[in-house]
Amino acid sequence: MRKIIIAIDGYSACGKSTTAIEVAKELGYKYIDSGAMYRAVTYYFLEHLVAITNPKEVDRALQQIKISFMVNKKGDTETFLNGINIEKSIRKMRISEFVSQVSTIKAVRDAMVSQQRKLGKDRGIVMDGRDIGTVVFPEAELKIFLTADILVRAFRRQRELLEREDLVDIDSIIENLQQRDKIDSNRTESPLVKAADAVGIDTTHITIDEQVDEVIRIALTKMIRSIKRPA
Repeated sequence: MRKIIIAIDGYSACGKSTTAIEVAKELGYKYIDSGAMYRAVTYYFLEHLVAITNPKEVDRALQQIKISFMVNKKGDTETFLNGINIEKSIRKMRISEFVSQVSTIKAVRDAMVSQQRKLGKDRGIVMDGRDIGTVVFPEAELKIFLTADILVRAFRRQRELLEREDLVDIDSIIENLQQRDKIDSNRTESPLVKAADAVGIDTTHITIDEQVDEVIRIALTKMIRSIKRPA
């Protein structure tokens, strides 16, 4: 069966990554977390005190950044920056507070999009983010756009942070999500928008398993139709 590209876009804490991971496992596809790439860049910028308003500093920093992914013994994909595992570090609230600002920088987006396209050149991938179906892979056979109520998203994010022993009050999380939504949706470079041919799924009242099942159902339908389609 011909492998396809599955692009999952949407707002923060709608279950994009978890859904993408499980879909990739079920289909035997490679999972790529584009958001982790921007978080890795943000982490590097913060650690090296890169002035994001200085184009020369940004360009120099980007030349020093190499991002890769490895699957651990549990089957989870972890993010590496210049050979160092930074998975736990990039999930901290301090990264969440700055990642949208870093993501608005054209040089950063150009660099990450270039890497993302190389990672997906052989197809058979599930990639989640905010511009995967509109910019990175506009030719993707399946595009999903996830949404959810802001309060539900906030509680989900708080639970994720608690699992990483990072205690943050719910009001701060709501404020962060609202700020990220605003920045992501209104930025000049690759704004967060639903692709015209994307399938929208509201995850407010459904479980992760239900999200995964729905995406797989749609994906298999796409694959079967591509086989039946006459040459």
